Amino acid sequence: MSTSHPHPFPEAEYVILSSRLIPDRDGGYTFATLARARQMARAGVHDGAGPLLLTVDPGTPAEHAQQRAAFAGRDLVLDPTRMRNLFDEAIGASGGAAPWLIEASHVGDADPALEYREVPDAAGRPAIRLPVIVGDPDWHISSAPVTVHRADGSLAGIVDGFGALYRAWLDHVVAGLRGGDVGRPVVVLCESRQLGELLVGWDDADARLVHTIHTTHLEPPFTPDATVNALWSRWLQVADRFDAVLWPTAAQRADVQNRFGASEVHVVVPQAVDAAASVVASSDRVRGRVVMLNRLARGKRVDHAIRAFAGVVAADPDATLDVYGDGAERGALQKLIDERGLGGSVTLRGATTDPGGVLSEASVFLSTSAFEGQGLSIGEALAHGCPVISYDVRYGPREALAAGGGILVPDGDERALTAALIAVLRDPGERERLSAEALESARRLAPDEVMDALAAVVRESLSRPARR
Repeated sequence: MSTSHPHPFPEAEYVILSSRLIPDRDGGYTFATLARARQMARAGVHDGAGPLLLTVDPGTPAEHAQQRAAFAGRDLVLDPTRMRNLFDEAIGASGGAAPWLIEASHVGDADPALEYREVPDAAGRPAIRLPVIVGDPDWHISSAPVTVHRADGSLAGIVDGFGALYRAWLDHVVAGLRGGDVGRPVVVLCESRQLGELLVGWDDADARLVHTIHTTHLEPPFTPDATVNALWSRWLQVADRFDAVLWPTAAQRADVQNRFGASEVHVVVPQAVDAAASVVASSDRVRGRVVMLNRLARGKRVDHAIRAFAGVVAADPDATLDVYGDGAERGALQKLIDERGLGGSVTLRGATTDPGGVLSEASVFLSTSAFEGQGLSIGEALAHGCPVISYDVRYGPREALAAGGGILVPDGDERALTAALIAVLRDPGERERLSAEALESARRLAPDEVMDALAAVVRESLSRPARR
């Protein structure tokens, strides 16, 4: 628990709600969500136990237990018993659907035009059947009936779509947290837009819904007036019904408010980044070693880094680029490395469980993403005193490097990327200067500061009626 900020959060029940939390899935989203829970615990939430973590992905109880164990093994969760899943709890102890779900159902039947996915109980009998809505990105807002079954497999009733199912479970969880104190405040941090737009109809007057943001709302070319991503369009129409929306950067909040209208719910609270346990001096880092930490996905534009690095190697044959992460682009990227004759200088290392160790050894951290939400890996590099070279993209790099610690390169300019890398790698004094600035820049993302900001948002939300 933090000693400088022992209890910044108001007395309440705290819940973090995510669509799923699965090891090695969803890139930085999973790490950011779990890190927020740990940081809230250290800030005193639930006497250091931290918020309850809820997920709604329809895996099996065995799969969810395995995932919790994996997170615990990597020290990404404080207490795996505080991770709960809807479909683990929707099955009754005696078979069929759980009593709370049967109680939430009403008379009705399956949609004969749809296929259904069965969620069985321990005896293999149907407990729940979920409608399968193929080819529709808006499947989650469908009111197609979810069927609910008794222990003997017979139909007990239906709930009207996934939204009704999620809200029924949240009502059940919240009632359990409150116990006999029916008016006890509950704060739900919703980490998923798909869940968020289903919860704006949740009518618990003593609950506050705080919505976090993890990524850009824009399509290419990612200018403020660019097309809005289809998954965001409907969400933006209901955003002012949340009690607060946490934008990770001031630039994204400004772009959204300038385009869609201002509201008091829009606040800037970045994702916090823990300080490094120790910082390696610039002179003790591996000379010439440049690293990247990201998924091998098209939007990360690792191909730009590979092409730019050909010029770096021409100027400094001992320079190396190590790319940590995995993804669909691995084959194409390896082919590009081979075609450019860079096999001895550029290496796709795969995923790492020790990003801090990677950043402590590196002379430079490189980011070539086409877009970011905040650029969490940039913040982590700064916290480790590792100079950053990044494309100047929305959103995150410009704010992260506003106080120094790196170099912004015009978006997509591979020649400028090469020049920046060569300049920093050749100059020990410049690397030392940038390293010192990096540590100062990272302070604005320190957990104590960010948790104070989050606690202030919660206090403000609890001081006024719920907006739903």
